[in-house]
Amino acid sequence: MGASGEFMTRFTGKRILITGGTSGIGLAGARRIAEEGGRLILTGTTPQRIADAREMLPTALILDNDAGASDGAEELAATVAKEGGLDGLWLNAGYARTSPVEEVDADFFDRMMNTNVRGPVLQLARLSEHLNPGASVVVTSSTSTYEGAAVASVYAATKGALVAVARGWASALAPRSIRVNVLVPGAIDTGFRSFMSEEVRQTFEADVIGRVPLARVGKPEEAAAVALFLLSDDSTYVTASQYAVDGGLSKR
Repeated sequence: MGASGEFMTRFTGKRILITGGTSGIGLAGARRIAEEGGRLILTGTTPQRIADAREMLPTALILDNDAGASDGAEELAATVAKEGGLDGLWLNAGYARTSPVEEVDADFFDRMMNTNVRGPVLQLARLSEHLNPGASVVVTSSTSTYEGAAVASVYAATKGALVAVARGWASALAPRSIRVNVLVPGAIDTGFRSFMSEEVRQTFEADVIGRVPLARVGKPEEAAAVALFLLSDDSTYVTASQYAVDGGLSKR
């Protein structure tokens, strides 16, 4: 089989779980994994996005599962146990809000930490036993970790925490030949900043894009392509690494 044929079947016979897989980068990755022969388990929380994803990916198992819920990881692991082992786990679900530092309160902090840090940590803890030898784990962080944006300190802290725990996971899982790497997207056109007012969003994005050497936002498919490289056997000697997909914004 030629190189192009091999590329199109990288995920044949493999089961991949993507949290936050019903929109944005996760959905772009899921569509491509399906095209390349993979079996998918996706999670989401928005009913319409879940319905749309089920129509788009009829062979995928798509679950209503909240990474920030206290019992979300246990529920997800129980479903995975019925399906069989995982060859890839992409911890991609996330929650973002911005706030001046003076306006951060306990609810704001807890919601962000529960979804972006506690959720993935507990998911990995519960799903670890279901990872097949040689499996790959990808964790979605953000260039916010390195940007120092005044209104994104808590969000940046959660994404920085993921970088730290992923390095520990890489060490812990290496004896099982399981790799752990971090995807670090920059300004990607996913609608992730839709919670902002139009004026604030435009100002924020103009500032970010103004610092991007490639002078544009990225496409979800561009970030997903790097995640799929890390999930596939193309990256069998890559672990404990960070891959920035940011048009050069962080210059990492």
